[in-house]
Amino acid sequence: MDPVPIGLATEDDNLLNTPFSIPRRRVLVTGGAGFLGSHLCDRLVASGSEVLCVDNFYTGNRRNIHELLDNPNFELLRHDVTFPLYAETDAIYNLACPASPVHYQRDPVATTKVSVVGAINMLGIAKRLGIKVLQASTSEVYGDPDVHPQPEDYWGRVNPNGIRSCYDEGKRCAEALFLDYWRQYQVAIKIARIFNTYGPRMDVNDGRVISTFIIQALRGEDITVFGDGGQTRSFCYVDDLIEGLMRLMATESDVTGPINLGNSGEFTIAEIATQIIDLVGSRSKIVHRPLPADDPRQRQPDLGRAKAILDWEPKTALADGLPRTIEYFERELQSA
Repeated sequence: MDPVPIGLATEDDNLLNTPFSIPRRRVLVTGGAGFLGSHLCDRLVASGSEVLCVDNFYTGNRRNIHELLDNPNFELLRHDVTFPLYAETDAIYNLACPASPVHYQRDPVATTKVSVVGAINMLGIAKRLGIKVLQASTSEVYGDPDVHPQPEDYWGRVNPNGIRSCYDEGKRCAEALFLDYWRQYQVAIKIARIFNTYGPRMDVNDGRVISTFIIQALRGEDITVFGDGGQTRSFCYVDDLIEGLMRLMATESDVTGPINLGNSGEFTIAEIATQIIDLVGSRSKIVHRPLPADDPRQRQPDLGRAKAILDWEPKTALADGLPRTIEYFERELQSA
């Protein structure tokens, strides 16, 4: 069967243009109706893959995949990955997990279960079928780091008992499981450590920095900055992130990761707030609130491994990605 090219879609027609390719196949995406998952499903279907999207809609939304529902190469299954799943597939992207503090702290036990039990269930499928499985890990495995920027060989500085530990430690345990399945059973694993990502289809109420600031600015509300606003983050536009995930999946079986995926541009939270106010043309004022427990002071990926192994680096500057994201939220508020 002829290979189907996979690459970065153009804004106009979603055509694919990067030079690498994989054979046409059936792909399972858990969390496929979520922010990242839905963009990944779009790209996979556009590449010619048949996609089985699995989501329990705890944080996913059918609107994110609405345009795919009538596509013969797309199938939706409502399912919680903490329960066994029997599926025949050629590859698995395991993205199922609430990823914002508001969502993952709402039910911390469920967050830990989906991170750990969900990983075990997906690894079981990959082991049985002898296929690749990619784990969407997170920069949160680094905790509140004392190494900056954060390379993949840094072990992290995580509070195992705090309010964020359900997510941080759940993802760290999932990474351990993935690597143990590789060492013990030779399962072809891929681990992507995803740094802060933004773009269309973010949840209006997910509490993340970009979405919260945009919504507050569009409504003319005060912009809530926790602490003095001097803490830093790095933000990757969703299209770039999806490109990185697909490049990682396309690597040979001896490439396991973890590999950081994000944008190395570093901004203070105060700078982000000011930039969004200016782009929106809002009269919002910045107000400060106490810093949440275990909130990281710095977050910036070392992308050396991604550049060397995947020939990947983000293309979209924050100044270009923010206006697209603001336009999305303007439409969301108008239709609410």
